This record gives sequence, structure tokens and C-alpha cells, in this order.
Amino acid sequence: MSPSVVVQQKYATLSATMNERLRRHWAGCEALALGRGGISAVARATGMSPNTIRKGIREIQSEFPQLAEEIDRVRRPGGGRPALRETDPSLVEDLEKLVDPATRGDPCSPLLWTSKSTRNLAEELQRAGHQVSHMTVARLLKQLGYSLQANRKTREGKDHPDRDAQFEFINQKVRAFQRRGQPVISVDTKKRELVGDFKNGGREWRPKRFPEQVRTHDFRDKELGVAIPYGVYDMTQNNGWVNVGIDRDTSQFAVASIRRWWRRMGSKAYPKAKALLITADGGGSNGSRSRLWKLCIQELADELGLSISLCHFPPGTSKWNKIEHRMFCHITENWRGKPLVSRAVIVNLIGHTTTRKGLKIKAALDKHSYEKGIRVSDEDFATINMKRESFHGDWNYTIRPRPTSDLLT
Repeated sequence: MSPSVVVQQKYATLSATMNERLRRHWAGCEALALGRGGISAVARATGMSPNTIRKGIREIQSEFPQLAEEIDRVRRPGGGRPALRETDPSLVEDLEKLVDPATRGDPCSPLLWTSKSTRNLAEELQRAGHQVSHMTVARLLKQLGYSLQANRKTREGKDHPDRDAQFEFINQKVRAFQRRGQPVISVDTKKRELVGDFKNGGREWRPKRFPEQVRTHDFRDKELGVAIPYGVYDMTQNNGWVNVGIDRDTSQFAVASIRRWWRRMGSKAYPKAKALLITADGGGSNGSRSRLWKLCIQELADELGLSISLCHFPPGTSKWNKIEHRMFCHITENWRGKPLVSRAVIVNLIGHTTTRKGLKIKAALDKHSYEKGIRVSDEDFATINMKRESFHGDWNYTIRPRPTSDLLT
């Protein structure tokens, strides 16, 4: 029997016993109970005006708000099965572990997306002992800030066929080092900044109608120069070091920044370290093809007595480097709307950058000059004690300290 017929029979039975106001309220209750399209259905069954039924609904909701709430309620408060997040506490953690190695998209954005389907994720979780459906996985991913992006391409530069495999390789390498208690850092150069009273993106609170005055044109000030922040982010400790250069972004500058991090922070956090893992972009001063970068890393390995492993991100994927969305984006947020009027201001703004998750950053000015265009000869390059991985040895390799006899010759 259709809902309209039921309502018609009810109305025929009760209409004679109800006054105008009660009929209006009864019709409103029936319309609310039917949900979408309820007003039209009740109007057809009773012959009442839809406006009259709407008036009855408004009166019910204003005079008896608890009644409207009970009509809309599907089950009583606390009813139903408990959420899986309560009965299976490790479910969310295991889901994040599955999704994290294949995370895509702009990591500085709150929107994250994954290439794995909810059905595949559910199967993986079931193999791990969780009783979960693909619908529950979809709901959990939405709660975690993920959404599944299908059948849409975005421009991320040239996609290398081994891109995803390299992401997985880096993830496994990082976890292996962390399990052994060895340091893992992510490195990169932040955008070169003009020093002076130049406009800086973003806004900050100031007295109304009194914005801070800055220069109209962004031409480099010859006296103040530029600031080149090179960052080192410790993935395990969730802290970072920024070496603010004033000259050039070269491989020597990049390795000097890592050296300063080790002396100021790394050696204290890892006094028994025997190896170091560095994740870096595929280009720039720490590029995978740079001979000078590898030679400088060799000199650092000799100096520190550490075996240094390098993993480079594939071309066009620099934004996936952890330092970008774990440290640099917070620095940018911290100095938004503030003109970087001096190098001291830049160092202080970087050093006072923190997050609710405990990120702490130290920074210092690097006044050294670094020569540009240094070429490494075949003879010098041959002295590097380097072992390439079987998987993409151009991206993944380890440089070990050279024997003392080799250094003396």
C-alpha cells in the first residue's frame, strides 16, 4: 500500500474529530515523517493546501522542537553498533600506513588523495586481521582528509614510469633506517628571498587603515642582497635546521648546510650513528646528476666517518619531499605579510617557527662565499667510494668513508 493511500485512510478516519489547527499539525507531522516529497503527497491525499501543511510544519517546529527532532531521528541516542575506530583501535593507523607511501597531490594543501581504491585497501586490511568493508574504508579516508580522485590527470611535469616504485623504495629505506635508530633527513633549498622592505604575500593583523608600507617594485637591493635558505628536516625528531646563505646555491653550499646541521643538532640527537640517509630532489644543488654534489658528500662522509645513503625523488616530484610540507610551508606561513627587511629578521622568523605537532627549527646565517661553475674531473670523480643500488642506481646510492690510505695518496 502506497504512503499516499495510508495517509488518505488516516485522514478520512480522523478528520471529523480534529479542528482546523489540529488537522494542520497532523498534516505537518505526516509530511515530516514521509520526508522528501511529503508535503505534496499529503496535499494530494487530503486535499489540503501545501501552504497550509507548511504552516503546520513551522508551528510544530516552533512550539514542539523536540517533536521535530524525534521525527528526524533514525534511532535513539547511543543506539546501533559501536564504531570500528572504538572496537579496533589499530585500524586507522594501519590504514594510514597503507595510504602514506602512495600519497599524491599537493602536500601543502589540506586535500590529499590516493591512487589506491577502497576495495583494494579493504582487502589489505582484511589480510592484516581487520574486519572492515570498502564502504567503511571510504568513510575513514574522508574523516582523515583524503578523497579518491579518479579519471582525472594533473600536470606534474613529465611522469617517470618508475615514479611510484621510487616512492615506495624511499619509504622502505626511510623506515629501515628509523628502525635501526639511524638519522634520516630531507633536504632542499627554499625559494630565494629578496632582503629589504619588499611586499611579502599574506596578511597580518594591524591597526585599521594602517598597512605596512613597502616598495612598489621588487628590484634587488645591492646592499641588502638576497637570502638563500637551505633546509635540513629530521623526519624522526620532527625538527629542522635552516642555513641562510647570502651568496649562491651550489653543491658546496648544500653540503655545508648539512655539515652545520650535524654539528649543531644531528650529532647530539644521534651520538651513536653509523649511517645517514638523505632524501633530496633530483635537480638543483643536490641533484642526482651533479658530480660536485657527490664529491662534496664524499668529503663529508670522510669527515664524519658516516656511511651516507642518498635517495632522490624522480623528475617533476619535488613537492613530495617531506621538507616541503613538514617545514618550508610552516616557515612561509609564519612570515606571511611581514617584509623581510634584513637577514637577521629572516633568521629570527625561521627560528621562531613552530607547530602544534612540536616542530622546532634552528637557523643561522652563512656568510661564506661559494664558487660557481666548479667542474669535477674524471680522476676526482673516480675517487668517490660509491655503491649504487640495484634499483635505479642513478637515484639511489651510498657513499662510504674512503680508507685512510686513499686519503693520503
